[in-house]
This record gives sequence, structure tokens and C-alpha cells, in this order.
Amino acid sequence: MADTATRYTTSATNGKIPDLPAKNGSSVDAAEEDPWCSANTPQLLHFEDITSAAFKVKNGILVTPCMKSHLSELTGMEIYLKKDFLQYTGSFKERGASYALLMLPEDQKRKGVISASLGNHALALCYHGKRLNIPVTVVMPIVAPIMKIQSCQQLGANVVVQGHDMGEAKRIAMKLGKERGLVYINGYDHPHIMAGQGTLGLEVVEQVSNIDAIIVPVGGGGLIAGVALAIKTLHPDVKVIGVESERCASFSAAMKAGKPVPVPIQSTLADGLAVPMVGYNAFVTAAPLIDKLVVVKEEWIAIAILRLIELEKCVVEGAGAAGLAAILAGHLSEFKGKRVVIPLCGGNIDTTILGRCLERGLAVDGRLLKFTVTVSDRPGGISELCRLLCSMGVSIKDIIHERAWITSDIFSVQVKVVCETRDVNHGKQLMKSLNENYTDVHFDDNAFFGEIPSPLVGNGSKN
Repeated sequence: MADTATRYTTSATNGKIPDLPAKNGSSVDAAEEDPWCSANTPQLLHFEDITSAAFKVKNGILVTPCMKSHLSELTGMEIYLKKDFLQYTGSFKERGASYALLMLPEDQKRKGVISASLGNHALALCYHGKRLNIPVTVVMPIVAPIMKIQSCQQLGANVVVQGHDMGEAKRIAMKLGKERGLVYINGYDHPHIMAGQGTLGLEVVEQVSNIDAIIVPVGGGGLIAGVALAIKTLHPDVKVIGVESERCASFSAAMKAGKPVPVPIQSTLADGLAVPMVGYNAFVTAAPLIDKLVVVKEEWIAIAILRLIELEKCVVEGAGAAGLAAILAGHLSEFKGKRVVIPLCGGNIDTTILGRCLERGLAVDGRLLKFTVTVSDRPGGISELCRLLCSMGVSIKDIIHERAWITSDIFSVQVKVVCETRDVNHGKQLMKSLNENYTDVHFDDNAFFGEIPSPLVGNGSKN
């Protein structure tokens, strides 16, 4: 246990955490085997599973709105946003969690269930476990947001915070579940989870007619498997587009290999998509139904979060914004003039992360700039720079000057400025004006990320 990071265990677990199975053993420990999610016998989801789930969960799940978006004019597409972040715990995960719990045998409902999760699946399982009076234990890695850990505790679940990452947390959960007779519920690959997620697709086709495409974020694959099956069964001509972050493109790797394969993942704004290997059941169900799979950069996810807040007043997490990010990045230009649905699948973004996302989005958008300029160190030198910025309507957020590292002459000072502009065009005007008035001007390399669809650009900048 010396290599295992532990931060907290609830009293309900009596402080006892099982020893971890070996990571690099020649054979898989029986405690790590999930009978519902097997590489040797993957289970193909059927449309009847989804309709069954829709009937059973209707009393515990919100039918969330799917509304035409203000982003339609901006993107040149008729966009509809399925606002599933309005579920009680803030994500679509409630659909699968509710159905999986309802489908348990009566004796298992009394014993309870266990799962490993970074947050959204754990929250959904804890909430519906409490609603249905089913004991729930969740194992959360130490990197899980404290806010989500506390929320699970407040819902009355047994919470174990242990493991450096999701892989280690899952091993702990599987072993603990076997010892205590608890069924392990995989958050994206359990067949009942996938069937529950598919109810989102059924709602979409009822709410929006004549859909041309639906753009679905992809992590472990459970959501796109259920949604693609539901929509393709009813409307085979609708295009199903999957979107991944470039930092965790596990489904793309699986498509290339022809089977789920582990991939290294990096930290990402779309932490809900950071799954190192897609589910076996999810892959066999979704792979034949996906028409296109795209990978987006972090910058576009930040921009998408910013656009949704500014234009839709929707606060979503990175995973929920991935679909819009794909459109803004220009990956789906073939759908110009078409009717497109984007599920906003989660809104559980940490407050500090949200602040960073907004700042990164503003920077990528060309509205938050950083530059250095060498000015005269004589009285009035910095004042003249500030007057120039003021005359252009540029707002200074931070300014610092230094003399010691200037190599030109002793009568100069280098000034570093972080400032706000209206849009990319305004930023470029600032750059031009500074270069006309000063000889040594350097902007950050990523000052202007590219041509980004913006409500402030196109028909002229607006104040």
C-alpha cells in the first residue's frame, strides 16, 4: 500500500481499503474482471434496450429542452442545443445510472453497488441510489474535484478517495466490490448505462424534426453508442459525428486498431472525456454507426465554453462544449446550412477551472493580449504608452517594467503589458499602432490564434 495515495475514506468503510491487485502481473486478478464488460464477449446494445430504459426512467429523469441556438447565425448552421446539463446532478450520466439501478435484482438492491468515477457518474449514482434507497459506494481518485467528493458525501454515499488515477481507483473498487458482494457499475460501458444514455437520442428526435446531424462528445463511448443507436434506428440518414479532445483521443485509436486499445492521456479542459480506453461494449455498438470522428484542440474547447456563456448563458464543462468546439474549429463545414443538434452533456465545471477557461478563451479569441515594448526611461515614457492604449480603447489589466535586463541602452525600459481588446481586428490595430510608434515590440506567439467565428467580427466590431 506504500505506493497508493490516500486522502479520505468515509467511516462507512471502517477505514479499510483493500490491497491493490498487481499492476503488471502476468494474469488479470479475478477481482479486476467485470462480467458486464468483457473483451472476449462484448455485448451489442439493441434498440429495445433503449426504449425499455426510456419507459423505466421517465419518473426520475428530466426531459431537458432542445432549443434553437443563438450560435446558428454565427456558425452558418441551424444549431439546436440539447441542455442535459440541467439534470439534477448536472450531467447526462443520470440517465444510465438510474436505469442501471432500476434493473438490479431485489437482493442486489439491498446489498448495493460500487463504482469508480472522477465525478459525474459518481454524482448520478449517488443521487439515484439515495432516491431509490439503494446503498452506493464510490471510489474516487485523489485528483477528483473536492466539490464533487463533498457532493457525493452529502448524498449519503460511502465515499473512498484513493488511487492516483482512474485505473487505480477502478482496481480498488473492483476488489472492494468482490469482498462485499457489491455489483460494479461501469460508468460508460455497462449495457444498462449505455441504454440509459440512449434515451437522450429518443428525446432529441421527438423535439427536433428533420435533423441532418448530431454531434456527440466521446470519452468512454457510452453516450455516443446509445445516442447513435437510438437515432440511426429511427432516422438512418442522420449523420452521427463523434468529437474527442486531442489529449485523450481513445476512440480514434480504437477505430485505427479495430478494437479498444489503451492510449496515454494528458490533462485536458474536457476532463470528462479523459478515458484511457473506450469500452468494449460501447465500441462494438458505436463503431459501425459513427459517420465521422473528429479531434479538437484545447484552444477550441476554451473558445466554445466562452461562446456558450456569452451567447447562450450556459455554463458547461469542457466535455459538454466539445461538439461546438468542432464546429468553431471548422471541422464540420459540410453541414453549413444544415440542421445540427449538439448535446450539452455536462455542466459540472470547477469554479477555478472555469475562470482559467474563460481567460484562455479570451486569449485565444484575441481579446486578451500580452506584449512587450521598449520605451524611453525618461519621464513620460510609460505615460505616452498608456495614452496610446487609452486613445485606442484598450484596457490595461497588468503592466510591469524592468531595467536590469535591457541590452539596448541605459535610457530605455522594457514594459510588459497584459491588456483587453474588443476582438481580433482591434488587437491587430493595436499591433500596427505600436509598431508605428516603437521600434522594439513583441507580441506573444499565440496572440492571434486564427479566424475564429465571433459575434464581434464580421459585420464590424461592436463596443
